[in-house]
Amino acid sequence: MTEIGLGIVGCGGIASVHADAAQRSGFRVVSCWDSHADRAHALAAKVGATASTSLESLLAHPSVNAVVVAVPTDVHAHCAKAALAADKHLLLEKPMALTVAECDSICAAAERSKGRLQMGLVCRSASASQHALHLVRSGQVGQLDFIQARGVRRRGIPGLGGWFTTRSRSGGGCMIDVGVHLMDLALHLAGWPRVLRVSACAASRFGSPIAAYRSAEMWGGPPRIDGTFDVEDAAIALLRCEGGLSIEIDVAWAANIPEGVARDGLLLRGAKAGVHFEIFGSEVRSVVERDGDLHDEVTAVQPPHGWDAAWDAQYRRFGQMIGGLGEPAATAQEGRDLQRITAAFYESAALGREIEVR
Repeated sequence: MTEIGLGIVGCGGIASVHADAAQRSGFRVVSCWDSHADRAHALAAKVGATASTSLESLLAHPSVNAVVVAVPTDVHAHCAKAALAADKHLLLEKPMALTVAECDSICAAAERSKGRLQMGLVCRSASASQHALHLVRSGQVGQLDFIQARGVRRRGIPGLGGWFTTRSRSGGGCMIDVGVHLMDLALHLAGWPRVLRVSACAASRFGSPIAAYRSAEMWGGPPRIDGTFDVEDAAIALLRCEGGLSIEIDVAWAANIPEGVARDGLLLRGAKAGVHFEIFGSEVRSVVERDGDLHDEVTAVQPPHGWDAAWDAQYRRFGQMIGGLGEPAATAQEGRDLQRITAAFYESAALGREIEVR
C-alpha cells in the first residue's frame, strides 16, 4: 500500500489506539489536532507528527490524505463534514452523530466529496467476528432465529462526569457507547435485516452521586465530582427484524452481577447450529446436531490477539478503500441506520413501550 498521510482529529484516549493501528498498517500520522492543545502536542510527540493549531490547518496540510475523527459525539457532524468538504478520506468513529438529521447531513457531504467514508465499527473486524461471519454466510448455521449480544461490566463507567456521561454531548450512555457495537455486529452477521420494532428498558443507578462511585478502572481519568451524569449505565433492548429474527442486547457500564455467571459476546442460534464467541477472544464455540446427537466444537481463530488484530484489520480495509481496492468495512448508510435504531431504543425506554423504527 502506498503510504497514506493521516490526520487525527481528537486526541483523547482512543486516539492513541487509532495512531498505533494506523502506523502498524502502513499509514503515516502527519498531524494531530484537539481543542485541548496539550493533548494534540502529546500525541504528536508520541507518533512523530506535528500538532495543528486548528481543524482547518490540519485539513489544509498538504500531506494529509485521510482523516480519523475521534472527537466527542456532539462535534462529529461538524468535523466529519469539514473533512469531507476538504475531499479527505474519512474514518469516522461511532456513533455517527447525535441525531439522524446530523447523520443525513454527513451522508450528503460524503456524496459531494471526492473522499470516501468508512465508519469506525471495529468489532466486525475482529478475528472471532470474521470466523462467525464465515459460518453464517457458508450456510453452516442455517436460518438465524435469535441473536443474544452481551457486554456487561461490573464497574466500568467511562469518563465519569465528563462528556461521556453528559447526554447533550454523548447522545446517551452505555447503549450508545458499547451497545451500538453489539447492535452493529449482530446486524452485520445477520446480513442487515430491516429492524421493525424496538422494545427497551434502561437504568441509571451507579453513576450518581458521582462522589460515591468506586472502581479500579477509570477510563478517561478520575471522576469529575462537579460534572454531569444524566445517562443510562445499564440497558436491555429487543430488536424485532423483518424475516423473524430477534436480537437481544444486554449492556452495562456498571451492574451487580456475580463473577462468571453471564458471558460477554454474541450467541447465534440457528436452524443448523449455534455459535458463541467473545468479540476479541481467541476462539469460536459452536454446537451442531449429527445423527440425533449434539456435538460441541471449539475453533481457534487467527490471528489470536483479538484487540490489535481487529484494529489492524479495520485500518487495512480503510487503506484498501482509499486505494480503490475495496469497499469500506462499514458504510455511511449503516452508520445512519444504527442511529435510527438507537433513537428508537431511547424513545422506547422513555415511554416504556415498544416503538416502531422510523
